[in-house]
Amino acid sequence: MSRSTEICTKPLKSKVRRTILKAGGTLLISVLAPLSARAAQIIAVRVWPAEDYTRVTLENDSELKTTHFLVQNPDRMVVDIEGVELNSTLKELVAKIQPNDPYIKQVRVGQNRPNVVRLVFDLKEEVKPQVFTLDPVGGYQHRLVFDLYPVNPPDLIAAMIEKGEWPSSNPGEVAPPVAQTKPPEQKLPLQAQPEPPQQIARIDPKADKTPTPTLTRMITIALDPGHGGEDPGATGRGGNREKDVVLSIAKRLKAKIEQQPNMRVMLTRDADYFVPLGVRVQKARKVQADLFVSIHADAFVTPTARGSSVFALSEKGASSTAARWLANKENSADLIGGINIKSHDRQLASVLLDLSTTAQINDSMKLGSAVLNEIGGINKLHKGAVEQAGFAVLKAPDIPSILIETAFISNPEEEAKLTDNAYQDQMADAVLKGIKKYFAHNPPLARNRLT
Repeated sequence: MSRSTEICTKPLKSKVRRTILKAGGTLLISVLAPLSARAAQIIAVRVWPAEDYTRVTLENDSELKTTHFLVQNPDRMVVDIEGVELNSTLKELVAKIQPNDPYIKQVRVGQNRPNVVRLVFDLKEEVKPQVFTLDPVGGYQHRLVFDLYPVNPPDLIAAMIEKGEWPSSNPGEVAPPVAQTKPPEQKLPLQAQPEPPQQIARIDPKADKTPTPTLTRMITIALDPGHGGEDPGATGRGGNREKDVVLSIAKRLKAKIEQQPNMRVMLTRDADYFVPLGVRVQKARKVQADLFVSIHADAFVTPTARGSSVFALSEKGASSTAARWLANKENSADLIGGINIKSHDRQLASVLLDLSTTAQINDSMKLGSAVLNEIGGINKLHKGAVEQAGFAVLKAPDIPSILIETAFISNPEEEAKLTDNAYQDQMADAVLKGIKKYFAHNPPLARNRLT
């Protein structure tokens, strides 16, 4: 009796299996029945609504193939996902659409035909969808992403004016100075200036010791809370996420800036959603920002690392190995948060790289030094000077830009600080004092912007 032994098994594109058998010295080829392809498993669904756009993410254990089309009257987007069976996780998408979502009214999910699930998004207005996939990265497996952008995007400044968050004066309008400084030649030694008591009493003992800048126009500050949405940033041992901590600090700082005469502020994100690095810079330039301040909470591979840091852009190399490591980590935010590579503006990236100027970096170093000095009063400094590296988010060519690492969220003691209301308030106060000191010596002047 001859014995058969399987020596090769290979799947074919036609989804059949061909097996070569060796029987009594003769090669036999047999074609077996088609293999049933295993359905992909949807393991998580997430929805990130924002004024800019709404993102819907399906995380799955393999890459998915989809087709989609738009229907009008009423506006809908229909998506067919192949190789998927409807499961309980996918059904959760229905409940994740909130009433305040600016673009999605509701979503319907069903098994359209075998191995094909259909999603129908009922829309509140006409959208320009971007549908793309992301390869596994960080803690994520394969992701299928739907970004729903409005056909008529809201004007950034008009939206803030409507919400009462933005003074409606012209950005170039000359405002009355808030302080007057005598020319140096008019100053005399103290003993040569006998002044009546009432003139001495005019100095307010409660006044902020920080020099008040002489302003020639409204100052516009862009605050950039790092990470957001699909990109949580670093996570502390206690489970606190960088994206939440820095948004809270940024909102506190925003409220303090809005109380200052002749200052206004814009947040690159005001909720938990993802903003690509280049878009953060674009937003700052749209409002003609005078400063760009990106707020983060550092992490390192060991929990002993601690302290606050301030970084500026480098035209050459990083000022230290740690600065280079951190810049590489922060620059990976687009990969983790997820950008549509096909629609990514490569020309914008090139312009930001080429037009970053020595003057911008010099101003950034001055701003960074002023802020670092103030932060040193409330927390240990990781480095005693402003560091430099190639942070993508600092590459606005005409805006002094710094990145603040408020503390190490990977250090349990500093994680506790970062989640403490009092410390967050102290950090916001310190950054504001640094900004005011910078402008006291570098008053903003009317200037032409690059467009």
